[in-house]
Amino acid sequence: MANRLFRQARQYVEMAKDASGNGNQQELISKAKNALSSAYANSTFAEQQQLQELQSEIDQLK
Repeated sequence: MANRLFRQARQYVEMAKDASGNGNQQELISKAKNALSSAYANSTFAEQQQLQELQSEIDQLK
């Protein structure tokens, strides 16, 4: 998976999950959502399925 946007989205999701209870978690969630949106438009079908799973993880953090 050489898709830079995909990797960046995954990284932001992990950062948001790790920031649980931290004051900047909402900011990281917002960045993750933006990254997921950008990555989705430029990804293969397999990557899109993984991005949907990452989106579900972000939705649970709200």
